[in-house]
Amino acid sequence: MTFTEVLRAALPQADGFSVTVPADWGQGRTAYGGFSTTLAYQAAVQVGGEGLPPLRSAVVSFVGPVYGELAVTARVLRRGRNATWISAEVAREGEVGLTASFVFMGPVASSLRYSDIPIPAGVIAPDLLEDMPLSDHLPIFRQHYDFRQAITPAQIRANELCHWVRLREREGLDPMAEMLLIADSQPPGMMKLIPKGSPLSSMTWQVNLLTAAPATGDGWWLVCSSGDHAEAGSSSQAMNVWNSAGQPVTSGMQAIAVFG
Repeated sequence: MTFTEVLRAALPQADGFSVTVPADWGQGRTAYGGFSTTLAYQAAVQVGGEGLPPLRSAVVSFVGPVYGELAVTARVLRRGRNATWISAEVAREGEVGLTASFVFMGPVASSLRYSDIPIPAGVIAPDLLEDMPLSDHLPIFRQHYDFRQAITPAQIRANELCHWVRLREREGLDPMAEMLLIADSQPPGMMKLIPKGSPLSSMTWQVNLLTAAPATGDGWWLVCSSGDHAEAGSSSQAMNVWNSAGQPVTSGMQAIAVFG
């Protein structure tokens, strides 16, 4: 099922909706984190109502496995003059699997304009690359995406991953929903340094939306992750997304547990 089809099958509730996670959005024993985060975002948009400003920041905690029948709920914490804060939860059989805090904010007058998130060196344009093949060792949700290796292995560091990523089915998606589905789509940046077969689990994810209207050419987004520290089973990484024109679209970080 496409993400849009999953939403169409959801049953509306006063504070969100109930939904069933299709097996093809799985990642190990849980749903893909970007999928469950986007469910929480959709509930936040629902309770936020008409006139809700664009999403500008999200802080997500991956508390436990998310699968099967889910209750996705949200509530408005505060409506300010320019920004609205909404919290959301994804629960299964009464147990919380994900919590999220979203900040929706419209434009405000400001003299500050600055950006220092340059596109990585050595990036190859997506139309010059071949799709990376699917394989049995990849998470099942990967069938919803096209991946292309954006930087040759000889040029990228061992603690980095960088891919062009495209959703295969994006028709009817809110642009912010598409970004949440894209921004966490690749493995941890330190994947090449982690012992093969070691279980991994995302703990928290913060993502900031750098534009109110994400847009790119032919659906391609450059997704790069860089691990910056790992110790005692806990690792940290920076995560960024650029559009096909090289403009930064999201900036974030994630904490990941590594069991092994």
